[in-house]
Amino acid sequence: MRTLIGFLLGLAVLGLGFWAYQENYRTRDAVDQVRATKREIMHLRDELTMLRAEWAWLNRPERLRMLVDANGAALGLSDMAPDRFGVLDQVAYPTRPYLSVQPVLPGAAAPAEARP
Repeated sequence: MRTLIGFLLGLAVLGLGFWAYQENYRTRDAVDQVRATKREIMHLRDELTMLRAEWAWLNRPERLRMLVDANGAALGLSDMAPDRFGVLDQVAYPTRPYLSVQPVLPGAAAPAEARP
């Protein structure tokens, strides 16, 4: 009986050792993956910083003015003036036949076009 208990305890120790070994390597893999992800995030942030600087460089007012002067006539561009702006009432919005202008009151008869 003592031999059986000793054997089972030894087997349990070996099993736990094998489990701890696997967990150790899983943890190392997870740490490596976190490091790689952090490295990728760092590179993406650097790239984003560079792209923002490039965007600011391309949108310099003097550069845009030069482009407008060079291509404004071909594109039909003109300076902004107060008469170039419109009023919201001038915007033609699409009609929506499914929306009614009048509110439907409870107990009132439905309009003729809404009846099945």
